[in-house]
Amino acid sequence: MKSADKGAVIAISSHVVRGSVGNRASVFALETLGHPVWALPTVVLPWHPGHGPSTRMVFSPEEFDRAIDDLLRAPWRGEVRAVLSGYLANAAQARSIARLVEGLKRDTPDLFYACDPVMGDLGGLYIAEETAAAIRDHLIPLASLATPNRYELAWMCGSALETNAAIMDAALSLGPSRMLVTSAVPMMAGGTGNLYLSGKTALLAENRLVENAPNGLGDLLAALFLSRLLDGMEEERALQLATASVFEILARTAKTGGDELALETHASSLSTPMAMVQMRKLFHPAQKRRT
Repeated sequence: MKSADKGAVIAISSHVVRGSVGNRASVFALETLGHPVWALPTVVLPWHPGHGPSTRMVFSPEEFDRAIDDLLRAPWRGEVRAVLSGYLANAAQARSIARLVEGLKRDTPDLFYACDPVMGDLGGLYIAEETAAAIRDHLIPLASLATPNRYELAWMCGSALETNAAIMDAALSLGPSRMLVTSAVPMMAGGTGNLYLSGKTALLAENRLVENAPNGLGDLLAALFLSRLLDGMEEERALQLATASVFEILARTAKTGGDELALETHASSLSTPMAMVQMRKLFHPAQKRRT
């Protein structure tokens, strides 16, 4: 499929000067797979906060909202096929992005909105609770696909998720028709899993856990999975390829001791990954309700 045929993706997330997180990961992945990208930063940082303190540059809510107005009236808005949002700097940005998605959907009813609710991990929230609540309340209900990690899903649902059955129940309660949950409960020793739920389908994609992984894996996975779905790929194959790409990039980065995902060095892993992924079909909660 030619880039012109794929349609553009508006990618909204953080931008780092050095590194491969936020939009630096998402935009590279989407463009490598042939998608034109409109990139809007929510915050600009010299590097990921995990590397230490640095200057944080954030647009005022009024400036960010005016940029959303510009996108809504852009003469090229008909090119846009999808929106992908990630890390947000404040709650006002969630409301602005919701307005963007709703506005674009008026012209393009089949617009695909992927929401990566970047808010926390095993250690708890690392954004303001007000911002996390705005993502949950304003963006998740609009999402065609949500890609939280297990701990983000647990916070949004208000309950601990110790089993994949609990993860699936929580995913169904939250609302989006498609949900990809990272850091799911693995079934293979020494592994980690991505659990995908849609319709009557429940899939678990597993690979070997790599310790001390660089940041950006969730950003990369969301972009890759979105790309495969936009290309019309069957869901199980899309999940397998996206998971394989992320693991392959991670494993190759770890082998060289890198502290950032080496996307530019291993771009072929995004388009044609060779890593093995264990795919399992799980018992969908909806099946239980019918019996």
